[in-house]
Amino acid sequence: MLIPKLLWPLLVYEISTSTAESIETKINRFTRKWLEFPRGSMDVAMYCHKAKLRLALKSIVEEYKCGKTRLMTMLEDSEDPAVRSILLQLRTGRKWKVDKAINQAKEGLEMKAVTGLTQTGRKGLGSGEVKW
Repeated sequence: MLIPKLLWPLLVYEISTSTAESIETKINRFTRKWLEFPRGSMDVAMYCHKAKLRLALKSIVEEYKCGKTRLMTMLEDSEDPAVRSILLQLRTGRKWKVDKAINQAKEGLEMKAVTGLTQTGRKGLGSGEVKW
């Protein structure tokens, strides 16, 4: 219940990435104490989505980054010309930049479109399902 209440201020206000990280470390400390995790355990044990025994916890920093990228793309792709004409700069500190992350994701998608479907494994061409 804490994360949804925390995400809106993280999305709306100009909060740096290091501030979001410090919030996450404080929450992690109390969550570990509550779950009785060993002191030497890593954060990966709490937020891993590929493990067989996974917890339903979300990383605040990852949610912060997803929210900022959603906000940036929503404002860039707005149908209102007044919103699009504003020079958009979301300040997120020095560690991570929203516009660089969005540009890297777009370049990755363009590269996948250029590369197309490739063969993986020992099966022949066209024998597998298309995974984009």
